[in-house]
Amino acid sequence: MIRSWLRAIRLRFLSASVIAVGNGIALAFWKNKQIDLSDAILTFAGVICLHASIDLLNDYWDYKRGIDTATRRTKFSGGTGVLPEKLLKPANVYSVGLIFLLLGTLIGMYFVVIRGIMIALLLGFAILAIYFYSTSIVNLGLGEAFVAIKGTLIVVGSYYVQTSSIGVGVVYVGIIIGILSASVLFVNSFPDYQADRSRGRRTLVILLGKQRAVKIFPWMILCTYVLIIAGIFLGYLKIYSLASLLSAPFAVSAIKRISKSYQDVEQLVPVMGATVAYSRVTGIVLAASLFI
Repeated sequence: MIRSWLRAIRLRFLSASVIAVGNGIALAFWKNKQIDLSDAILTFAGVICLHASIDLLNDYWDYKRGIDTATRRTKFSGGTGVLPEKLLKPANVYSVGLIFLLLGTLIGMYFVVIRGIMIALLLGFAILAIYFYSTSIVNLGLGEAFVAIKGTLIVVGSYYVQTSSIGVGVVYVGIIIGILSASVLFVNSFPDYQADRSRGRRTLVILLGKQRAVKIFPWMILCTYVLIIAGIFLGYLKIYSLASLLSAPFAVSAIKRISKSYQDVEQLVPVMGATVAYSRVTGIVLAASLFI
């Protein structure tokens, strides 16, 4: 049972939010030379709860809409499979998703009390977006945009909790983290193209068409690296942040493979794996570079 719940929560993808929080806290450390450890731990806990909520609610609604039963599940796409395989009950998944949303909201409310209106605005956006993500946002073709905005706001919010301020630099870094997360969702939607389309879901790949989407993918990755290099010259990042280019071999691998394999689910698995590795390595090293 515990294994099924851990599978439903998608621990592999929770790391995206952990990395986003890490970058916000790293930027705060760079500015203040110290961090409030208790607030940092609470921030990690709150964001993880909210991320777990959206994953569980997404699993529930994809099952109810018949998307998960129409997809070919892989390690990175097609849902967790816990509902089609009847490992968990849909009502329980939905309820636990709401419980995680409540827990994340309660932690967020604590920061509203001590940090004020800015956290209230960020929290309000998060609550509404999480609840309506799987029923409305993805139907409008805004899934990737939401993930990019989510990543940006997590960095901004984590920084604000520590500093009670927002600057251009933290938004800039947040955009980089947001693009990293969006690129993972973008690639992972290729195998689900037919199932998503037949059930009324609109991903960016569906809106663009697979051939156009394949051509855009390298530019998404290139944009990340350009922003990192430019950020160093602009003073938003440190020279050590160049180390995040260590993820380039994963990025190159994904770019080379996707043009030949975007029609085949099995061949897409290495592409998705390389994209996740590129995203995580870039994000982790970027945060680490700010602590140096």
